Amino acid sequence: MMISFAQKIGNKTLNFLEEFGQISILLFRIIKFFPNVFKNRKLLLSQMEHIGVNSLPLVTIIAIFTGAVAAWQAAYQLKGIAPLSFLGTATSKAIITELGPVLTAIIIAGRVGASIAAELGSMKVTEQIDALETMGISPIRYLAMPRFLASVLMMPILIIFANVIAVLGAYLISNYFLDISFSLFFESVKRFFEISDFLFGMVKGTFFGAVTSLLGCHIGFKTVGGAEGVGLSTIRSFVLTSASILILDYLLWSLVF
Repeated sequence: MMISFAQKIGNKTLNFLEEFGQISILLFRIIKFFPNVFKNRKLLLSQMEHIGVNSLPLVTIIAIFTGAVAAWQAAYQLKGIAPLSFLGTATSKAIITELGPVLTAIIIAGRVGASIAAELGSMKVTEQIDALETMGISPIRYLAMPRFLASVLMMPILIIFANVIAVLGAYLISNYFLDISFSLFFESVKRFFEISDFLFGMVKGTFFGAVTSLLGCHIGFKTVGGAEGVGLSTIRSFVLTSASILILDYLLWSLVF
């Protein structure tokens, strides 16, 4: 019984290390094609539009309600402890350093990361990727590199957008339901705002964007089993990416503090 359990743990560990190695190799192969960015600028711009511009409506909706919930939660926690004049500080700090980057990244993981895995997985099972290799076109350069770079570039921009919308959402709740004026709310934000908080959120966004696209590409390239395999790859991409974002968020906080 114990031997069987130990064998399962050992197999899982070996499988994890093997897949981690494959992901690392894929990352290095993508980086190797960075000098070809200008040559593939149309592919890059297309992916930037797909990942960034087309995600704005969903990011806007999530950000508004994230800010609204943050305002209510902060008001509840400040009640009896500190005056509500600190509400702007409490909500903006939470949004800029944590809620904005993490929630935006998870949204993009669901919308973009899963779609990358599904798209590349469909190409894999229908042998389109094999056809590219037959024509002398590297799938890494043509498919993975533009998606990876577009995700790394657009994720911080989406996070900035989400932060602004979320803070505005927090202000609307504070103003209409808690009678906090515009000047009082944003004076509190300005007084305790630190550029390091903003930069830390951007750094996290860059890492989150890299993880989202890298896992999507890796899982897509490894898809087998026809339509059922594509569906499983889509689910696996979202689950692994979401978990990786939360783990990476903790690790980055640990390095800073």
